Amino acid sequence: MKKTFTAILGATMLTAPMAMADDWPTRPLTMVIGFAPGGSTDIQGRVLANVMEEYLGQPVNVVNQPGGGSAVAFTRLTNVEPDGYTFLFGGTTALTFTPIITEVEYEIDDFEYLAAVALGQNAIVTSAEQPFSTFDEIVAYGKENQMTYAQQTPLDEAIIGAIAEEEGLDLAIVPTGGGGGMAPLVLGREVDFAYSGGTHAQYTPTGEMVVAAFMSAERSPFYPDVPTLMELGYDYSIEDYRTLIVPTGVPQEVKDRLMSAAEFASESQSFKDITEGNTFFPVVYIPQDEMEENIRRIRAATEVVMGD
Repeated sequence: MKKTFTAILGATMLTAPMAMADDWPTRPLTMVIGFAPGGSTDIQGRVLANVMEEYLGQPVNVVNQPGGGSAVAFTRLTNVEPDGYTFLFGGTTALTFTPIITEVEYEIDDFEYLAAVALGQNAIVTSAEQPFSTFDEIVAYGKENQMTYAQQTPLDEAIIGAIAEEEGLDLAIVPTGGGGGMAPLVLGREVDFAYSGGTHAQYTPTGEMVVAAFMSAERSPFYPDVPTLMELGYDYSIEDYRTLIVPTGVPQEVKDRLMSAAEFASESQSFKDITEGNTFFPVVYIPQDEMEENIRRIRAATEVVMGD
């Protein structure tokens, strides 16, 4: 996976937005987040909204619309005016995976992918008080005991379900609305283990939660000793990006202004402090042309894996 880190584009996008867009926006904007408050996407999105507000000169209001691993939020985005005033911030698996396994009211061509500002860090986590801490230990325990797993997206559920079938585990799935719903279930030991899109970063420094494995293709730079599922012998990974997404048809000068605001945020110390220092996501700036290519590449590869 090609990683294009902060400040890939020249400074001109930051200092000299197109003259046609100088008077945009003229009213508040809405950032839609497809998960409940309290998770990593929500935490990053609220800081991103504040930085974009500073750049754009208008309020950026955050609206949480959880459901279906953010499929509900994407459906909402297909029904808004393509004027740039409403955009989505979130991961991309609702585009590259969800439409393959379930019927949704959108497709990848319904949107444009303006810029990614962080790399996803998808993990399998458990409470530090459980009798297991590594993924191998979870599997070994599950071969002797029924287990519960808290899922957040159709993709993580499909991966864990496939592993459970492969290993002969008796596994019950518990749905959550995001990291904010997952954390109390794990910490209260109401589930044995869970998917985390980044919320674990709030609890691993205190020793309350441990990362058993990463679903990402590569190890996290913040947890260098934790292996990936692929390293453990399971042929599954999630390539995900925290991205600004708009409905197709937004005027080019408006998209340019939003992309400039996204790049500005990727270089903002406050966004870096929260994204890397609090949620442990590497900050990046990946521009639209590369993100459009990434979405279609991952979707095509996922269709092959799923036999679609």
